[in-house]
Amino acid sequence: MRETPEELDRLQSLLDSSLSGSTSHLRSIVEGRTITAAQLTGVLTGMCTLALSTVTAKGEPRISGADGHFLHGRWHFGTARNAAKARHLAARPAASVAHLRGEDLGVFTHGTVEELNPEDAEATADWQELLAYLKDFYGDDSFDWNREVVYYRLNPHWMTVYAPDLDKLTST
Repeated sequence: MRETPEELDRLQSLLDSSLSGSTSHLRSIVEGRTITAAQLTGVLTGMCTLALSTVTAKGEPRISGADGHFLHGRWHFGTARNAAKARHLAARPAASVAHLRGEDLGVFTHGTVEELNPEDAEATADWQELLAYLKDFYGDDSFDWNREVVYYRLNPHWMTVYAPDLDKLTST
């Protein structure tokens, strides 16, 4: 867990407001079957496969997979700079991601992406911290980190979690 108390508070507020503002149908499924922000950050460690949804120039939805890392209460993911999803996100930064583990966990997030390591501009202030984490996870020489891959942070405006049995998620 890399979250500060402030980041956990912000994440918990997001989870609470997202669920309270959701439809009665969604609340009937999720209420009583969710976990706290602190529990969620304990479950979402390492690489989590994401289903990433973007939109084409014609407004058509596209879904693809991405390696997701939940750090500081937000999803981080990357792709090849020449990938279709990179073009979609550059033009239309709204995105949704879902992380599912069978019937035991569903994390659903909507937000706007922020490019962390633009090719022709200054990287974000926290890019070096994320890059160190990624190199430790994938290996220092896995990519040309400056030219081959682009990384994003999904700044969420809505997130909900379905986790009916925390014990199943934390037992090994």
